Order: sequence, then C-alpha cells, then structure tokens
Amino acid sequence: MRTLLSLPLSILLLLANFINHAIAIEIDVTNKDSLTHAAWVFAHGLMTYYNGNQTGQTPGKFVSPYYWWEAGAAWGSLIDYWFYTGDDTYNDQVKSSLLFQVGTDNNYMPTNESTSEGNDDQAFWGFTVMAAAERNFSNPDTNQPQWLALAQAVFDTMASRWDTSTCNGGIRWQIFQFNGGYDYKNTISNAGLFMMAARLARYTDNSSYVDWAERTWNWTESVGFLDTESYYFYDGAHTYDNCTDITKYQWTYNAGIFMAGSAYLYNYTGSSLWANRTQSILDSITVFFDSGTGIMYEAACEISKTCDVDEKAFKAILARFMGLTAVLAPFTYNTIYDHLVQTVHGIAQSCVGGLDNVTCGTTWLDVGWDNTWGLGQQMSALEVVQNLLVRDVPAPYTAATGGSSPGIATNVSGGENVKVFTTGDRAGAGILTSVALLMMLGSSWWIVL
Repeated sequence: MRTLLSLPLSILLLLANFINHAIAIEIDVTNKDSLTHAAWVFAHGLMTYYNGNQTGQTPGKFVSPYYWWEAGAAWGSLIDYWFYTGDDTYNDQVKSSLLFQVGTDNNYMPTNESTSEGNDDQAFWGFTVMAAAERNFSNPDTNQPQWLALAQAVFDTMASRWDTSTCNGGIRWQIFQFNGGYDYKNTISNAGLFMMAARLARYTDNSSYVDWAERTWNWTESVGFLDTESYYFYDGAHTYDNCTDITKYQWTYNAGIFMAGSAYLYNYTGSSLWANRTQSILDSITVFFDSGTGIMYEAACEISKTCDVDEKAFKAILARFMGLTAVLAPFTYNTIYDHLVQTVHGIAQSCVGGLDNVTCGTTWLDVGWDNTWGLGQQMSALEVVQNLLVRDVPAPYTAATGGSSPGIATNVSGGENVKVFTTGDRAGAGILTSVALLMMLGSSWWIVL
C-alpha cells in the first residue's frame, strides 16, 4: 500500500500548497515579538538548506545548486539575525563557516572556488566579515584571522584589480582569465568595491578609503552604468567594445548596495553630496515595488518567471541594505519603513507553502505560495522582516564607538600594496593565469580517466 509519505517530495509540496493556500503566517509589524518570531521561522527555513556540518560536506557551503557567494550572503543574514533578535542558535556555525572559507591568504580566495569565484562573490564574504566587525560578533581566537583584518584583505585584493586597460577603469566581473565573464565589467563587482571602501572608511576613520569609494562611484557614473537622471543602475558591459554596449537590466541588489554605501559615506563625512545620492537612489528604487500593492519584486525576471537561482536571492540584499540605510541616514527611515511594511504583507500572504506551511516562494505579489522554494527565497523573507527591527539595536559600531575587531596595517592610497592594472600588465597576468590553469589540470587529470 502506498502511503502519503511515499509520494515524491514535489507532489507532497504541491499537496501542502493546496491544503494550506489560505493560511497565512501572522506578522504584526508593530510588535517586536511578532517580528522576532517571524524572523526565527525564516532563519530556521534558511538553515534547512545547509549541510556543511555533515560528514563529507564542506563547512560554510550550502547544498547544491547554491553558489559560494550566496553562502557568504546567508551567513551575513544570520549575523544580523542574531544582532536584531538576540537568538544565538546559529552563531557557532556562522563563525566556523566564516573561518573555514578564508583561503590560504586570509582574503576569501579559497583554492576550491577558483574555477568560479568572481569579484562580486568575494565581496559578499567581505560584506559579512565587515558586518561581524560592525556588530561585535564573537571575535576569533587570537591565532586566527580577525573580522576587520579579513575585510581589509578583501578590499585590498579587490582594489588591486582596478583595470585601466579597458573602459578607463573599473574592476572586472571575474578574477581569473580562464573563467567565463572575464571580458565583462559589471556594476555588482564595482558596487562591492564601493561598499567595502565606504564601510572601512567609517569603521577605521581612514579617509583614504573614501578616495577609493569616490573613484569607484565616479567610474560607474562615467562609464554609463549609472544613469544620473533616473539613478537607475544597469548590469554592465563587455570590455571588447570598451563598455560601450551596456546591458540595461536593473537588479535590486545593485541599487541597494550603492544606496547603503552612500549612506555609510554620508554618516562618516556628513557631506550633502552623499546625502543627496542616498536620497536619489532611494527615490529610484520604487521601480522594484509594485505600484498597486507596494510589495518588493525583482523587476527584471520575477513577473516573467525567469529568475535563476542567484537572482532569487537579490531581494535579500536590497532589504538588508535598506535597513542599514535607514539607520545611517535617518532622513530615509520613514520611506524605507513603509516599503518594508508593505512587503511584509506580501510575505505573510505567500510564505505559506511546503510541508511546514511557512516555506517562501519567489514572488510575494500573489496570495498563496507559488510552488517554488530555495535558499534565496528564505533569505529574502528573513531580511525584509528582520530589518524592521533596526531601531531596536545600536547602529553599526566603529573602532571609535565600541567595535572590538582588530585590523591590519594596510596601504589604501594606491601605492605598493594596491596595484592598478594597465595594458602592459595583461601579458604578465596571462602567464600567471596559464600557470594556474596548468596546475589545476595537472592536479585533476585523474578525475576524467
């Protein structure tokens, strides 16, 4: 006899949706306990995709098909989850994961990720260890790399890839020449450099990081990835045509990162320039909120149901950085609060799927679950909900206001430790890439026998 439990998972999930389509998770946005409970539900759902603590698996990485960058982003969500709610259930796993993935040079360039790691991927791990420093997350033992030092190392390696051989500057999407996308310069990679510079400037009180943030913003604007009339950020362009044919997709996370980076710089410098830029980006992100319901959505792919695995996580990044923006640039708080509250209503009506009745799908625009699930969907719901708690906790710490993470001596002025690539450097880089590729092939030839 075939029982309900013997049915395929996909059928069970569909049945659960039919049974529970009218049930909504209750979230009272005016009640801290309600928001905390909802965050707990979504954090638990997020961790159901983690198997790195199981025998034979890799600490810090989530189940397939989730790429390494998304793991870094997820650990950042859980650091904030602890900070906003006080629940330290996942802190040990977060800490061990962040330390396991640092790589041999303590800069989040692990060898096992060299076939796919891009500048944007490295940046998301940098964001997370920067958050660990700003939140006073439990510091590693003294014989281990420290959060601030790791963030500085990520910045240093990213800045060293500034490339004037094409497009008059900027950094490429990919780090290694043998990876597809090396011939593409995109907004997200440069947003990562901008964000790291802005946060390190504020935390360390080193204005040289501001210089790098300004350099990155100015390049993004001059190359046309930022439309200064609409304040829309576009995806990127190829280097073989000198970045003249821009791919004009708009993604939530590009706007979110540049907005929060501007808020960090406003908070640090007090400059009206950064206040105005913060406000202009905030005004522009209405494109990511449904005009009727006010609910957040990924405009480039969600309505057409074409979002890939990565893109289903982008709303999480926008929500996270909306929360930070609201704290660092308080004049934005009311607008951001309204956006998040309206989105929570969508989450409450649609995160009702799965066997647990609280699994989230990709879209929150419809009543009921859309029969999709994944790490990105859970992380996105978690970030929206927990960022309604930003006023219940201190603003991100700095070294001067209670931050305890030690850093490293670093040169951020463009000197000997920060190399700007020019056309003449391409040959040398090509040789190094070829050597790396031969080493990879030489160490793995037996796999294909």
